[in-house]
Parts: sequence; C-alpha cells; structure tokens
Amino acid sequence: MNKTLVFVLLTVTLTVPSSAEDTPIATVSLQDMIDTTAGLVELPAGTHVIDATLVVDLTKTGYRGLRGANGATRIVMTAPGPAISIVGNHKGTANPASVTEHTWEAERFPVVSGLEILGRHPEADGIELYRTLKCTIQNVLIRNCRYGVHLTERNRNFLLADSHIYDGRDSGVFLDNCNLHQVNIIGNHISYNRRAGIRQYNGDVHNVQITGNDIEYNHNVQVTKDGAEQRDDELMTGEIVLESPNGLISEYTIVSNTIQSISQSRGANILIVGSEKHTPHAARTIAISGNIIGSRDKNIVLEHAVRVTITGNTIYGGKVLNVQAKHTQNLVLSANNIGSRPSMHKVVDGYDDGILFENCTNAILDGNILSNLRYGGAAQGGAITLINARNIRVSDCQIIHPRFRGIHLINGLACVFSDNTIEGTGEDFQTAIEVSGASKSNLIQQNLIITETEKSITMQHNTGTLTGNTIITGK
Repeated sequence: MNKTLVFVLLTVTLTVPSSAEDTPIATVSLQDMIDTTAGLVELPAGTHVIDATLVVDLTKTGYRGLRGANGATRIVMTAPGPAISIVGNHKGTANPASVTEHTWEAERFPVVSGLEILGRHPEADGIELYRTLKCTIQNVLIRNCRYGVHLTERNRNFLLADSHIYDGRDSGVFLDNCNLHQVNIIGNHISYNRRAGIRQYNGDVHNVQITGNDIEYNHNVQVTKDGAEQRDDELMTGEIVLESPNGLISEYTIVSNTIQSISQSRGANILIVGSEKHTPHAARTIAISGNIIGSRDKNIVLEHAVRVTITGNTIYGGKVLNVQAKHTQNLVLSANNIGSRPSMHKVVDGYDDGILFENCTNAILDGNILSNLRYGGAAQGGAITLINARNIRVSDCQIIHPRFRGIHLINGLACVFSDNTIEGTGEDFQTAIEVSGASKSNLIQQNLIITETEKSITMQHNTGTLTGNTIITGK
C-alpha cells in the first residue's frame, strides 16, 4: 500500500509595529508579572510600551530580578519618571551589623539585565534605585532618557557593568543628593548624554570605582541642519561631573578609562567642585590614573579639593587648559604625558593647553612630559602657571616648546623648581622660568634650560635663590 505524504507550507506574517504608538500599552500586564512572579521575572522579547513606572517594591514582593531576552526585550517609557523603579528599605550602611534581617531575607541583590529602555518623553528616566543593597545592573541599553540610572536617598554596594547608556537628555548615571557608599561602574559605554556621563550632585558619597569605561561626547552642543551650533553655556557639562556645594565627594577612583569629547563645549572631561564652606575636605581622596583624557574646553578641573593624585594619564586637547586647580591642597600631578598633536594647533581656534594652579598649597608636579603647551600671553602665564601658590614643587619635568614660558610663578611662597628640562623657542617665547609679584623664599636649582636667545630665568630681587642651573643658548 502506497502512502503519500503531503506537506502543507504555512506562511506566517509577523506584524512589527512601526512605532511605539502602534503598540498596545503593556504597563498593567508587566506590573502584574512583577508583582505575582516569584523571584526571577522573565520579560519576553518584543517591544513593550508603558505609560507609568514599573515598580519593583522589594518590601512587598520579596526577592526580584528582571531579565530580558538577552537584548531582544525593549521597554518604551512614554511618561515622566523612571521606566523601572527598584524600592527597598535599607537604612543602614555596608556594615553587616547595620543590615536588618528583612533586607537580607527579602530585598538584597536585585538584578536587572538583558533589556533595553527607550525614553519617549522629555522627562522619562531609565532605572531608579531607592534604598537598595547590592543592586546589580548589567547588560542593559538605556537611551533617550533624562537620567539613565538614577540613584536617590540611600544605596549601598551598587554595581553597574557591561552596559550602554547613550544619547541621554541629562546624565547617564546620576548620584542625586544621596547617601551612597561602595559603587563600582565597570566596563560600560556612557556617551552622548547632554550634561554628564557620570554625575554627582550633593549627597554623602564615598568609595566609587570608575574603571575600564568608554565615557565620551557628553556635552550640550547640538548641530542644526544648517550646520550651526546651539548650546547652553550656563550648563557645566563633562564626562565625569562631581559637584557638591553642600555635601561630600570622597574616595573616587577613576582608572583606565577613555574620557574624551569635543572642544566646543563648556566644562571639563573631569570636573570636581567641592563645597567652599567645607573646604578643604569637601572633595577628598581622589585618584585619577591611567586614563586617556582629551578634547574638551578643559580636561581636568579641581576646586576646593584635597588629597588628589593624578598619575600616568595621557592628557591632550585642552581648548583652554589641561589641568586647572583652585583652592586645592595636597595635590600630586605625576608621570603624565600632556600635550596636543601639532595639527591641533594649526586649526582655527586651536588648542592652548596648559596647567594652572590658583590659591593652591602643598602640591607636587613631578616627572611629567609637557609638549607644546600654549597657555598664557606675553604679560603672564606659561605651560605651568602658579598664582598665589605655597609649597609647590615642580621637578623632573620635560617642558618642551612652551609658547610663552615654561613656568610662571606669581605671588609664590616656598616653591621649588628643580631638575627640569625646559626648551623654549619661537618669537613668542618670553623666558623659561619667571618669578614675579609678591613672591619670596623660592628655590630654582639644577634645571637645564635650552633657548635660542638669552631668555632663561627672570626673577625679581629677593623673591628666591638660584643655584646650579645650566643654560644653553643658541640654535
């Protein structure tokens, strides 16, 4: 008996919504999943439009994790506020003795992973954390949101890893007037946010590690269709912006990141401004090491800070300055390679580059290479400019081809310039080292100065001591 097998080909047509407006609102169904699914909430693949915040209230639900379909899940937020809010009730610190039994048994370690959040409202945010302990966000994409990740009130032991926070309306990661210790931000792309890639405003923040990230192009310069630039110059922007007029910035480690932008935007790649009324300890114990930092109005700005170490970085493309420090104490600037490539100086409005310390005490600038720094003018300023400086030591630096001066000290007390090589050429070059103003008790010793003319050391009477310097003149 012959049997004939008949195969019927079924054609299935999938309708993909052309926009979020064509997609049914999923707020109620997703919130129901979060409230009723024990433990891990698996968010299905596809586009899910919401018109209100999805609240993960750990105090009511117990343990929760939200996991998308490995990048195939998109949540579109069409209303103000966070797309996802994770709420705990941790009121202690990271000390085990301060953690309640309820936090350990119902709230600790919420995880969000594997999904995209897309903002479709001017005040839509990505993920908000409130009183959480050991929250982990990984493998997420957040874009077109006001704040990508928003930390409020109090959080401890937060981890953000392997994620993309992109094209935001304000800040990628925002530490918003919160009490926060032990934060790791590792291996992320945080870029094209209008105000800051990572931002702290006020609060009591300690022990933040920012490591191995690509933090780029976080600025407010917008180019219109006709090529014109629009920007808000009142808005201080940057890749990392830490401002605390009434709080505390403490124990930041910024290591092994790429941190760069464009020169047109006001602000700095790294901007740290502590509280004037809490000086000098308002912004304290900060390490900036092994980063690529470049292409910005200013590269690093410090104000009202103490115990800051800047070592082993490559710093370039400071439209106005590379490093600016005001009212800062116990600052180390060591073993950095600072200077723009020559082509940057040839373009219209080229990069000036330079180091400026104002009203700073107890600082060491040691072992840096400073190439072609153009800061200052005929009357004042140079590759290194120190104003109202006390106990500043500049030693073992290579200062090559500064435009106006190698070092200019104005109103300096007990400063030492020792064992530097300064080579100055060009028609704008004034002098290798100049000491002026109400300066006294300074020491300039054992420097090697190479010039095409007699422009070597300029020091007013009774401002310091010269000893053992070697001057080489002629072409």
